[in-house]
Amino acid sequence: MKSLLLLVLISICWADHHPGNYTVDHDRVIHIQAENGPRLLVEAEQAKVFSHRGGNVTLPCKFYRDPTAFGSGTHKIRIKWTKLTSDYLKEVDVFVSMGYHKKTYGGYHGRVFLKGGSDNDASLVITDLTLEDYGRYKCEVIEGLEDDTAVVALDLQGVVFPYFPRLGRYNLNFHEAQQACLDQDAVIASFDQLYDAWRSGLDWCNAGWLSDGSVQYPITKPREPCGGQNTVPGVRNYGFWDKDKSRYDVFCFTSNFNGRFYYLIHPTKLTYDEAVQACLNDGAQIAKVGQIFAAWKLLGYDRCDAGWLADGSVRYPISRPRRRCSPSEAAVRFVGFPDKKHKLYGVYCFRAYN
Repeated sequence: MKSLLLLVLISICWADHHPGNYTVDHDRVIHIQAENGPRLLVEAEQAKVFSHRGGNVTLPCKFYRDPTAFGSGTHKIRIKWTKLTSDYLKEVDVFVSMGYHKKTYGGYHGRVFLKGGSDNDASLVITDLTLEDYGRYKCEVIEGLEDDTAVVALDLQGVVFPYFPRLGRYNLNFHEAQQACLDQDAVIASFDQLYDAWRSGLDWCNAGWLSDGSVQYPITKPREPCGGQNTVPGVRNYGFWDKDKSRYDVFCFTSNFNGRFYYLIHPTKLTYDEAVQACLNDGAQIAKVGQIFAAWKLLGYDRCDAGWLADGSVRYPISRPRRRCSPSEAAVRFVGFPDKKHKLYGVYCFRAYN
């Protein structure tokens, strides 16, 4: 009992005089690993950081050592960054540093490095962010037999949109859903992204896949065909289904793009093939569904002209509701998947910046 009391007093005394001892608040994650002997503390000053596709971001991480415990030993400090999968069952290697030795993994090659603002700074800089970079990252610092970790979430500015192909609703297994989002300049959305979209007003009565393999849908206006009129608003959860055999729609996520989205002024209406060629003749490509949603949500793009998109659908973006142009709400209006030979629509194009 006396030895336990002595240990507590020593711990309190060291904490009171340690320069890295901070008060824990809502945006700070601190882990302390200490029982007997050396102590190592790793902290993330922000639990979440925000950026957008194409931007740069710093994931904060600092470590603090008890100099009296480590002394002047020759232990090299190893810093390792990994990305946690959405189900937290795996970790994907991102970056490792030990002294002069540094290694970058996978799609992060050439895009990540340590900030190195001070001797105890383990913050990671990620440049030219992609949609796939969204998620939670773990900073691990190891010295000798001591190690500690902190987790930082990277959130991207963007928009979530429901998607189904020309075949109709509930025609995608999980793997096809992932590819469908990629084909539309997007990625399959996470639950957190769908939840944020629901809080911002997204209401959709068809269930769709999410990145963790669950099937859910957001309801802001409860009604009979969508879980019942007397239920509370929320994100409805169908649970986890067979990724190969089960078929639903999908919720996709996209962010800022580096290019110009526009409605092509053309003297006549176009068939689908004519629309594709018209964009090519203008030095662009026919736009994708993710690009029309990004232009509408992030740039306030507004055009009351229905136009072809790359997947064969016809849509138009309204950010200022008005008579004959989505009078009740701001939205990307969906006309459908018309016969590609119909000469009834214009076209939306996208020209990427080099």
